[in-house]
Amino acid sequence: MPLLDDLAEALARDTLAAMDELGDDRFYMEVSKVLGAASPTVQEAYLTSVRFLMAERRGRKFLDQKLAAHRGGGTAPTAPHPADSGH
Repeated sequence: MPLLDDLAEALARDTLAAMDELGDDRFYMEVSKVLGAASPTVQEAYLTSVRFLMAERRGRKFLDQKLAAHRGGGTAPTAPHPADSGH
């Protein structure tokens, strides 16, 4: 459902920005509880969006660090072993 996905993604993006501002990397769970009390369907769409965006952030950070190390001659980070990925 496009509306559900759009709303969940917008809220997830705003929540991640709030997490940065608040310095609270678990704040998204509080928002999730509020959503879950109103609509488990919206809650799940929101959590999926949060996971996507957080994974993208981690991937982007790795990419940036790897390129910075390559360009500056520093030590590059290594990717986690698949057993450490949580899947």
